[in-house]
Amino acid sequence: MKQILTYSLPFFIVLLISCNVKPQVETAQGQESELIFPKGEKISNNNFTGIAWLNSLVTPDSINQNAVGSVTFEPGARTNWHSHPAGQIILALEGEGYYQEKGQPKVILRKGDVRKCPAEVPHWHGASADREFVQIAITGRESGPTVWLEPVTDEAYNKQ
Repeated sequence: MKQILTYSLPFFIVLLISCNVKPQVETAQGQESELIFPKGEKISNNNFTGIAWLNSLVTPDSINQNAVGSVTFEPGARTNWHSHPAGQIILALEGEGYYQEKGQPKVILRKGDVRKCPAEVPHWHGASADREFVQIAITGRESGPTVWLEPVTDEAYNKQ
């Protein structure tokens, strides 16, 4: 019995420690910060420029027609221009990002910022040029799916 404990105890300690490991992201100050949600799956469609990941947290259904996802953008990554028939809410969790509505100046988003995207208004969002950006996107689906438009040009992305 003592031999079983001698070999089993270290194994169980390592197992417990590894179960509590949370994903990390590096902040601008070089410090690591715990991610609230894992990055999810790499996005591989043509509606994004650069590298981004999506973790679908809530899938809309007949009872609750909101989609909720955690999106992680690498520096420079961004969505295409798009709109939502029922609007969208963006919650900035980490890093630095941009948000812009057609015809309006680009807005910088930082941890804790909240943006309400009006219904049917073309906009884009993503990471700043040199920092990763993590957001929660809450999208109403009761009036239809996201309407994807053209990519955001480098000129528009870099414009002050």
